[in-house]
Amino acid sequence: MHDLKFIRENPEVFDAGLARRGLEPISAEILLLDEKRRALMTISQEAQARRNTASKEIGKAMGSGDKDSAEALKAEVASLKDVITGADAEELAIGAELDTILTTLPNIPCSDAPDGADENDNQEMRVWGEKPHLDFMPKEHFDLGEDLGMMDFERAAKMSGARFVTLKGQLARLERALGQFMIDLHTSEHGYTEMLTPALVRDTALFGTGQLPKFEEDLFKTDTGHYLIPTAEVTLTNFHADEILDTEILPLRYTAFSQCFRSEAGSAGRDTRGMIRQHQFEKVEMVSITTNEQSDEELERMTGCAEEVLKRLNLPYRLVKLCTGDMGFTSKRTYDIEVWLPGQGRYREISSCSVCGDFQARRAKIRHRPKNEKQTSFVHTLNGSGLAVGRTLVAVLENYQQADGTIVVPDALKPYMGGILKITK
Repeated sequence: MHDLKFIRENPEVFDAGLARRGLEPISAEILLLDEKRRALMTISQEAQARRNTASKEIGKAMGSGDKDSAEALKAEVASLKDVITGADAEELAIGAELDTILTTLPNIPCSDAPDGADENDNQEMRVWGEKPHLDFMPKEHFDLGEDLGMMDFERAAKMSGARFVTLKGQLARLERALGQFMIDLHTSEHGYTEMLTPALVRDTALFGTGQLPKFEEDLFKTDTGHYLIPTAEVTLTNFHADEILDTEILPLRYTAFSQCFRSEAGSAGRDTRGMIRQHQFEKVEMVSITTNEQSDEELERMTGCAEEVLKRLNLPYRLVKLCTGDMGFTSKRTYDIEVWLPGQGRYREISSCSVCGDFQARRAKIRHRPKNEKQTSFVHTLNGSGLAVGRTLVAVLENYQQADGTIVVPDALKPYMGGILKITK
């Protein structure tokens, strides 16, 4: 959600920010609607004030026996009521139009976000780890999993359709181990508080984090009006919706290991095989709620926490800063972590860490107030995958595969695997 006051004072800056996202200037339209709305509010307020005065004058005129003046004042009061009703209705309609525009415009990118049209214009920041030297032709994860008899897409499709999978035996345990390992790392070493939150939310929560109204087609909606969460970012951020927090307790850092559900409406034909793009998947999410002064530093910290998961698993990756054409709707700056997949012979996204400024906080109405002060400010919110569990399983399978099709269990996961050191048929 955008700040109207900022747009009034900085229309050129606002349009320039939208232009970096490939959008046409719109500040003039917004300000014209805002001017009309405020003018109607003034008409209504002035008419209401005059109506109140005239109503009092009626009593005085009646008391003095001036019936003609009393009747004239009654007629004026009646006409003022019509003015107020008409102005209020028009102001409400213009306000709704203004809200529609403001809630469907993306966040303004930070000045250091690279300009660009798509992922080809992203900026590589650093590369970590050594790619495995395999003396055989590496397989992709779905071939490995199916050959082991522990990854089944066909039976999942019988139950649920395309973009679902069933994991079995040691692979099911390996995915569970990954989630537990990530949560333990973030809570015991990175200072995040573990949360267990609902998988079903109301539309207000999805509005708060920016999925609604613009991206409803990407969501699964129930016949009760609830939506399945596409990420625990929704519930972790909205945990403090409509609240005023004490500045002294910030930053707040939350993490959750949850099921996520996405329709993948815009992904027809992409990653149709395997676990890269599923309707249902597991993810460990990180959310931070901070002040304006803390948020940039918090993004670097959060990204480092996600990177540490891959370092502990010894999975090679690279960090990229997303260009303006590839950034998410709510983001001001985003870092993507892309893990190396030998079977595909390329890097694939496994985490996305973003700072949203006060964009989500305005929608979710989350403020903070310094101790002993009356003035409040909107918090800044951040979110990041720490990591996408299914994609991490994919990376483990492809990087730790052996020539005979078995999978070596990474050292970091051995405490969670009940003595299993290698996954075999």
